[in-house]
Amino acid sequence: MLAIPPLTNAGGDVLRWQHWPAEKQQLATALLAKYGLQLILSEADEPIPGSFWGDDEAGLVASCLYVRPDTPVHSLLHESCHYICMTPARRGALHTNAGGTVLEECAVCYLQLLLADSLGIARQLLFHDMDSWGYSFRLGSAEQWFLRDADDALAWLQQHQLVDGNSLPTGQLRQ
Repeated sequence: MLAIPPLTNAGGDVLRWQHWPAEKQQLATALLAKYGLQLILSEADEPIPGSFWGDDEAGLVASCLYVRPDTPVHSLLHESCHYICMTPARRGALHTNAGGTVLEECAVCYLQLLLADSLGIARQLLFHDMDSWGYSFRLGSAEQWFLRDADDALAWLQQHQLVDGNSLPTGQLRQ
């Protein structure tokens, strides 16, 4: 595997697509393509197709993941992981709302952290960005949830063969 130095977020804001160097954007695009997702960059200040939350948040329509230059990377990863974790029937009808259970949502959050690792994003940065956005976890932070309360999410990912026994993404979609 290619060694990628971790990205950091010196500006205090969340990491956004436009702040990534082109080679990191290409790496993310290639990773998503392995899962059958096509990343499409929308124009700045235009509505993002398929965005559940609106504003600068990533959107999903079928196998297309839409982002703008100001889209947070954690949003791109989160929506991608929804696509990976949903059933084939839901993927086939996907437009905007990924749906799913509470446990699946936890698995999505867990998987986005694992995919961030493969893109060289410092885990602490993604924890910060998830907390800044407002992800809500019983233990008060994404980091504490991941370290102390996410065994059920990991087990779900393993059950559906989305991660292996070493907690590494398999590159497969849920079947």
